Amino acid sequence: MLTKLSGGRVYDPANGRDGVVMDLYVRDGRIVGDPGRGAAPDETVDLAGKMVMAGAIDIHSHIAGGKVNIARLLMAEEHRATAVAADGLCRCGGGVASPSAHVTGCRYARMGYTAAFEPAMLPSNARHAHLEMADIPLIDTGAYVVLGNDDLLLEMLASGAGEEEIADYVGWAVNATRSLAVKAVNPGGINAFKYNQRRLEVDEPGPFHAVTPRRVLTALAAAVRRLGIPHPLHLHGFNLGVPGNVESTLDSIGAADGLRLHLAHVQFHSYGLEGDRRFSSAAARLAEVVNARPNISVDVGQVMFGQTVTASADTMAQMSNTRLAHPKKWAVMDIECDAGCGVVPFRYRDKAFVNALQWAIGLELFLLIGDPWRVFLTTDHPNGGPFTSYPELIRLLMDRDYRLAKLAELHPEVPKHTILGSLRREYSLGEIATMTRAAPARILGLADRGHLGPGAAADIVVYTDDADRRRMFETPDLVFKDGRLIVRRGEVVAMAEGRTHVVEPAYDPAIERRVARHFEERMGLKAVHFRIGEDEIRGGNGLVRHLCRPGVF
Repeated sequence: MLTKLSGGRVYDPANGRDGVVMDLYVRDGRIVGDPGRGAAPDETVDLAGKMVMAGAIDIHSHIAGGKVNIARLLMAEEHRATAVAADGLCRCGGGVASPSAHVTGCRYARMGYTAAFEPAMLPSNARHAHLEMADIPLIDTGAYVVLGNDDLLLEMLASGAGEEEIADYVGWAVNATRSLAVKAVNPGGINAFKYNQRRLEVDEPGPFHAVTPRRVLTALAAAVRRLGIPHPLHLHGFNLGVPGNVESTLDSIGAADGLRLHLAHVQFHSYGLEGDRRFSSAAARLAEVVNARPNISVDVGQVMFGQTVTASADTMAQMSNTRLAHPKKWAVMDIECDAGCGVVPFRYRDKAFVNALQWAIGLELFLLIGDPWRVFLTTDHPNGGPFTSYPELIRLLMDRDYRLAKLAELHPEVPKHTILGSLRREYSLGEIATMTRAAPARILGLADRGHLGPGAAADIVVYTDDADRRRMFETPDLVFKDGRLIVRRGEVVAMAEGRTHVVEPAYDPAIERRVARHFEERMGLKAVHFRIGEDEIRGGNGLVRHLCRPGVF
């Protein structure tokens, strides 16, 4: 069946289109070129006056896995208060900061998102995370495997293992857990926490293996390059949320030494010590460095006001946050040979100086980093706020008057401590399309997503132009997933299953002998059972494989 989407104004940065009025053709779930006069479409959808983009892609959102389920447990009251009534299609539970799997897919699709990626999948929890992602309808998913605090990697580094052997281990881990990328969370720091240490600087040896975080970071970044994994090492940095932590962030960039590095939720890592309160914005310092280094990309982790729940593998940071829990309950756990997690409910308040300045710091970063291909729209869901706040965030970026009005409502001291009021930049629709579509697809290596050229998956979103950008991006007119209409005017009209995106880097299978010994001696199962089979991912019919290109990425 050939469908013609006629006369829409297309924003497709990957193909150089910025508001170009044109027709799109869809056949068998893919965008095709103009079939010519001899091929009449079976269906024509008139999009005259409408705005058309590819489906949006969230590169960093905690949507599945152990910490997410612990968050749901701690937020049971929220689930009861926000239960979604059955409507014939969505019999899907509730939750805002920690929504059920079904709600997650429905809410993303209603906003025009067709993919979201879990950025912190512990190897020991990978099988469960994949089962849970398979329960998220309507959108594609995938996950980044967490390494950097696992005993085997630290033992290899301590014993002097070379770059090739480290890369083989990383390649094995990515394949065994069916991952799309590699994540490091406070590398070395979570392991140090097990020995009762509460802080670990970039060049400080850990308490047991005597390996510095710099060594862990550079080893993983080099391994990702050697394996040719498209997405650079995805780094949750050091001293999360600690005043003065911008120094550690800048040290991390220096440690990369030109290697590609993605800094996650940098708003939480951009704090200085200036002023009477010893808490200040260092966004300008960080933005200057990012702008000067094309090997660095970031997602922001914007704070949005209201109740949420923080969920992270960074037990060191989360333990210190327990005193701030709202409501007063929390959970912190450790996995002996792998990593850990901490879950702490939290409420961001616009009248609290620190929270309000965090909000301003995030916006400063968005507005000061010049290249929309290297800065990504995230709230670190749910840590800075739920992903459902993205339309509000887009309006803040596109509408300076609205931004200034919101700034004026905050704690009265905040305007004196931020340069936000002086920043005149307003994002264009093309820049929003870049940051939320084209750039995420490119940095993840998703060659057939994030754009509207021939051969792309027909993930297409149609909007009515609206000066209120929040309203516009909150409720698209139409959302197509693989060419099938799934949302009309913000309502789900058809259910569909997503796919799971993975990479399968080549590695020397000889590393499996060392891995097998480690599992025999330390773990509760054999390595052969740890590996996730293809038939375990969406019933064996759900993998989308993306190319690794050693020497290119």
